[in-house]
Order: sequence, then C-alpha cells, then structure tokens
Amino acid sequence: MSSAPSTPAAAPSASAPARASGDPAATGSPFAAFADVTASDAALRRYLHGLPGVDAVGLEARAAALATRSIKTTAKAYAIDLAVSMIDLTTLEGADTPGKVRSLCAKGLSPDPTDGTVPRVAAICVYPDMVATAREALAGSDVHVASVATAFPAGRAALPVKLADTRDAVAAGADEIDMVIDRGAFLSGRYLSVFEEIRAVREACVRPDGSAAHLKVIFENGELATYDNIRRASWLAMLAGADFIKTSTGKVAVNATPPNTLLMLEAVRDFRAATGALVGVKPAGGIRTSKDAIRYLVLVNETAGADWLTPDLFRFGASSLLNDLLMQRQKLSTGRYSGPDYVTVD
Repeated sequence: MSSAPSTPAAAPSASAPARASGDPAATGSPFAAFADVTASDAALRRYLHGLPGVDAVGLEARAAALATRSIKTTAKAYAIDLAVSMIDLTTLEGADTPGKVRSLCAKGLSPDPTDGTVPRVAAICVYPDMVATAREALAGSDVHVASVATAFPAGRAALPVKLADTRDAVAAGADEIDMVIDRGAFLSGRYLSVFEEIRAVREACVRPDGSAAHLKVIFENGELATYDNIRRASWLAMLAGADFIKTSTGKVAVNATPPNTLLMLEAVRDFRAATGALVGVKPAGGIRTSKDAIRYLVLVNETAGADWLTPDLFRFGASSLLNDLLMQRQKLSTGRYSGPDYVTVD
C-alpha cells in the first residue's frame, strides 16, 4: 500500500530518543540531512511531491479490514483502560467557564469516582485563557494541560498573533500546544511558509528555563481534500519538528477517519525508519464509542507498532468518548450495561 519515501539520510538506530531537542536542522540532529530539502520553497515542493502517491483504494481497504478485528475479554479490558489513558479530554466552546473546566479536570483525575482502578486521562485540552484554571485544578497530578493556539480552529491570523497566543498559553502553564496549520498556504503550495510557521511556533513553546511544551500540529484533514496532501502535510510537519501530528480540530464536517489516521500512522512509521525520531499521532473529532477507540488501537498496533501504544505517542482528541469507555468497562466488570446516567455529563 505504501513504501517508505526515499530520503537523503541513512536510517539511524531505532533506539534514538523519542523527542528531538533544539533546532531540528542542527548539525548532529537526525534532521540535519534534510537541511537541503527545507532550504527553499522549490526544494521542499520537489521533496513533498516526490513522496510515493497514496493508493486510495488500498488504504481504505486496509482500514476496513483492520476494523473487522475482534478483541475479547482480557484484551478488551486492557484496550479500554489504555484508551482511557490516551484521551485528551476536551472542552473548546465559546461558553466554557472556569467551573466547567474545573469539573472536566476533576473527571480527568477520577473518571469513575466509584472505581479507583480507572486510569486517569492523558490531558485536559482547553482554550489558552482557561489554561491557568486547568493548571490549578490539576496541580500535583500527572495529567497534562493541553491548549489549542494559533487562532484555533481556522488559523486565520497574522504570525505575531499566533506566536503571542502560543506564548500566553505556555506562560500560563500549558504542557502541550495544539496548533493549526495555515491550510490556505498549504493548499496554494506555499509549503516553506507552513514549515517556517511550525518552526516559529515550536520556538514559541520554549520556556525561559529551556524546557518546552510539546507541539501537536493539526492538519484539518477534511480541508486538505486528498490523501496525497495528508501524506505531504505529515512529512512537512515532522520535518519542522512536530512532536505529534493531529488529524483535525473537531470543528468541521470531516474529522478523524480510520483511513486518514492509518495514513498518518504510516507516515510516522516511515519517518522513524528515515530519522530514528518518534512522532505521535492524535486523531480528533468523531470518535465516540469504545468500539471506535479499539479499532484505532488496532490500526496503531498493526501499522506503527507496539511502541506507539502509549499516551506518549498516541492520543484521542475527544469529549464524549470517555463516557462510553466507562460504560463498557462497567459492563465487563458487572455483566450489565449501566446506561449514560451512571456517568457524569461533561
């Protein structure tokens, strides 16, 4: 269905660090061999358009075949707990209040107050002005604070505004930044502009002490229109130093789908083979049931491999998925479905 793109670099050891630090193109970095590729718009366009074309029929058939895999009993219980631990529990509404954010944080810390064995979620994802509230509510825990930035969800703002948005979120305590790419620039072929914007946002994620918030780069796959564009966006973002690549904002008609997530998982697998660097994947929008989540975990295992079956490298962007996972978990332990009134409403 796909092959690893030819690259000017030999593949380093797979034991390379999961996160590249500093300038992705710095001498000695696994990205250094790509310096010529990103030196000009023309060079980057040649490289991205030289990636193998996507066999759409094969991609969709592979995603459909993997969706038929059946997971039962102990394996299903493990998968449900793993999915819970991978959730970025999200509220991104104009009506968000500090009270709603604190309530969501409480749920993330203790998803089922009647069962202390339920894992905590990976992160709480909010708008930048709610980061400080979430940071306070999650103090002392290992649940991260994620914040959307860069004029989310449309991304229609000047670069200084986007960078200020990012810096404000990081200064308020965000551990992770979810940025949106400029789809207009990408679709008009201005790839270097998109690359440089991602690099600039990455630099804005650096704190005064030298540490940095992790950067998730959102493509909005529903607006990229073709699988080839999704593959190109994946490589562009990874070359720019993304820690995660993310399908969508959850604010458009087409969000995460098994085929477009499968394609991104192939990209991070091939990128690891080329550079040794591990980049995470985050499908977001439209994943609502335990069955959906388990299908995505099968995609991860069968495509990128078991190394990605961790919240460090795979997340679900979701607001309603957690409730269904909790109900399915209760069904496995009691033999009965509890119904939605047995879980809190987000």
